[in-house]
Amino acid sequence: MSSTIDFYFDFSSPYGYLASERIEAIAERCKHDIVWHPILLGAIFRVTGQAPLTEAPLKGDYSVRDFARSAREHQVAYQHPEQFPIGAVAACRAVLWLRDHEDARLQARTGSLIHALYRAYFTQGLDITDTDVITSIADSLDLDSGAMMQALPSQPIKAALREEVEQAIARGVFGSPMMIVGDEPFWGHDRLEQMERWIKAGGW
Repeated sequence: MSSTIDFYFDFSSPYGYLASERIEAIAERCKHDIVWHPILLGAIFRVTGQAPLTEAPLKGDYSVRDFARSAREHQVAYQHPEQFPIGAVAACRAVLWLRDHEDARLQARTGSLIHALYRAYFTQGLDITDTDVITSIADSLDLDSGAMMQALPSQPIKAALREEVEQAIARGVFGSPMMIVGDEPFWGHDRLEQMERWIKAGGW
């Protein structure tokens, strides 16, 4: 069985945020590594014909209630942002710049950047589509924000994000969060426990 959890997430996904706060502990218990995959649900929704949960009649009001209730259940700080949803292209590019960096020591800090960006949005209501906000977050983590900002509009980083989304679609990713262990997909924050049981059991 694979010893890697591919974690697909959109920065505008409340459930992606909640799962990101819990996935590392699960991976540690299961002795698995995490590969972080930032994606853009807007591009995926053009394939699936879906729309953000909050835009669906009836379901939208329920989803906002459930975001906060799920956060309280797992004792994760949460504040529903006024600006929602967002297309966090720059934040995704920043993550890819770090995840695929030539310096392995910097690569290892990818999770910290993801947590900082997610928390800025879902606990402080900061606009993580703003490169000034991303710069400030990178500086707070002692990352080279100058090099990061210089890379974000570059063709290699733009291509990397397009490829990330295309590969996600090719693997059947249709929502956030989605975790894939080997070829086994698990969709949703509420499937984390099932995924952990599946890994520990060796599948069923």
